[in-house]
Amino acid sequence: MAKRKKSPPPAQRGWFARMVRYGLYATLLGLIILGVTVATVWSSLPGYSEMRQSPNGQMVRVRAVDGTVIVAMGPVYGEWIAYKNIPRPMLDAMVSVEDRRFRSHPGIDPIGIARSIMVRVQEGRWKQGGSTITQQLARNIFLNNNKNFGRKAREIVYALALEAKFSKDQILELYLNRVYFGGGAYGIDAASRKFFGHPAQTLDLAESAIIAGLVKAPSSYSPTADAKAAIGRAGVVLEAMTKAGVLTPMEAARVRPQDVKLAPEAKQNSVRYFTDWALPELETLIDETDEPIDVWTTLDLKMQSAADAAIRSNVPGGVQGALVAMDRDGAVRAMVGGTDYVTSIYNRSTQAVRQPGSAFKLFVYLAALEAGFTVNSKVVDEPVEIGGWSPKNSSGRFSGEIDLRTAFAYSINPVAAKLGSEVGTSAIADMARRFGISTPLNTHPSMVLGTADVRLLDMTRAYAGVAAKGVALSPYGIVKVTTDKGRVLYTHRGDLSKQVIAPHVSGQMIDLLQTAVNTGTGKAASIGRPAAGKTGTTSSNKDGWFMGFSSGLTTGVWMGRDDAKPVRDLQGGRAPAKAWAAFMRVAVAGRKVEPFDTNVKLPEWQLETDEEAYFGDPDNGAFVDEGGDPLPAPEGQPDPNGGDSGPQTMEELLEEQAPN
Repeated sequence: MAKRKKSPPPAQRGWFARMVRYGLYATLLGLIILGVTVATVWSSLPGYSEMRQSPNGQMVRVRAVDGTVIVAMGPVYGEWIAYKNIPRPMLDAMVSVEDRRFRSHPGIDPIGIARSIMVRVQEGRWKQGGSTITQQLARNIFLNNNKNFGRKAREIVYALALEAKFSKDQILELYLNRVYFGGGAYGIDAASRKFFGHPAQTLDLAESAIIAGLVKAPSSYSPTADAKAAIGRAGVVLEAMTKAGVLTPMEAARVRPQDVKLAPEAKQNSVRYFTDWALPELETLIDETDEPIDVWTTLDLKMQSAADAAIRSNVPGGVQGALVAMDRDGAVRAMVGGTDYVTSIYNRSTQAVRQPGSAFKLFVYLAALEAGFTVNSKVVDEPVEIGGWSPKNSSGRFSGEIDLRTAFAYSINPVAAKLGSEVGTSAIADMARRFGISTPLNTHPSMVLGTADVRLLDMTRAYAGVAAKGVALSPYGIVKVTTDKGRVLYTHRGDLSKQVIAPHVSGQMIDLLQTAVNTGTGKAASIGRPAAGKTGTTSSNKDGWFMGFSSGLTTGVWMGRDDAKPVRDLQGGRAPAKAWAAFMRVAVAGRKVEPFDTNVKLPEWQLETDEEAYFGDPDNGAFVDEGGDPLPAPEGQPDPNGGDSGPQTMEELLEEQAPN
């Protein structure tokens, strides 16, 4: 006869019952506390419309003068896509790969959490995520990415609150418009525009699979960074869609992510030279803010493109080039700091200091005109020695008696030296300072030939001041700053009241500059409308400059090597002048032709004596130096960036990224 199994003693049965009862009480209490916590969080959650309009992090959009966004920094958000406008493949792909039970759980997925904890125990680290789409949304908006139990608990509470407050469609809409896809892009519209070049409303199945695959590891699965990984991950998404029942195996097999055309990546082109110069000023213009802001700049994209092309196509091989174009109020319309921003972010238009050569004679002649000389004053081009220094002309000849206009037009060095000796080099340095030259200036006799280092931006500012009839200009790049809701934080207010030279002095200077382009060393800069300017070439052809203006736009061009080594045939009247002309023909094409106002009324003590001489041309070209002779344009240099190569397929990019 079988023995009956003994029942636990009454004491043990009581202990077990108490444990079960206490466990139920603790569970009930925990649920009450959880409910109260969720309710508290629920009541503090912002409304749906507010959730749509408050992205995390500050976004700075930099806009050109026409409103085009040229640089976006910080988080980049595309247009908000309403749920009804999100393509079905995108919805299905995201739910299938990230949260297959999204429609059935209350914000947390117990099965997913259990699986994640088991892996955590086995592996000793968080390896497999158990977060639902709602939890990811809560973390994205309210929390951080720290992987600890405290953050996970808060994530669960927020997820439950979100599910209690919003519908599944609303949560999915928020998620797809807020989740991070890499490269600074938040939301499916920003991702679609970044990777495929079109809005999210037109995403197809293959594109949706690629985008949905990015959420797990945006940097690892970026199609532009690792095409092979992106294609493989898209395959995982398609497999998940098949398991979820939204695709048949045959439909999934027909999808070819490798055939998806990618948008060409934005080049780090010369626009960045401008933004690198302009944006640091924000710190002094507006108070610190976390709001997304739009920075409206002076940059003209058509001019910028023309400037980039002019430098690249005219700069000699192995040589750098820079260009600054400034409007009549100081607004910088174009800025090129080198031939290729990708290989060198050094801005040669604002950071480099180089000798300007004869372009510095602007200040010599301004000081002379202010001291009482006129464009018709007679001077003698002859051997001269000043403190042991004997300047010579590049032609090796001397011209005898000529007028100031001729001496300037053909950049006669002994005449500049004589003027410097007569008016004083301190007066010349003072003139340069008045017009904005900020670098150290020596007062040696040779300074009249441009031996002191200057910046291209400062020189352009000075020539623009002469074009503005002697008004000191301050270059600026930011017109206004607004929030994304249109509130104005800053508006530029220029000051054009500072007259640094008399109008009759600037008028005569413009006369000299115009003659230099018409018949002198700057003939290569002729553009078919009134233009005024000056060449500059330093010893051993280390630097070549052309500075000039037309129709209210002043442009400075510099070329040379960064190591300051000589460059064969680099003279201001050649490549720099031709680059200046190539740019200006495009830049001023839509502007009114403006004759220069050089018919100035001089003070009575300085009346003109020879009207014909005042308006006449210089003598024949016997004084034109070698750099002033117009030559055929050099063969164009290939674009270092290769231009816009158009869209690539994922398969083509995969071939490029394959190891050699």
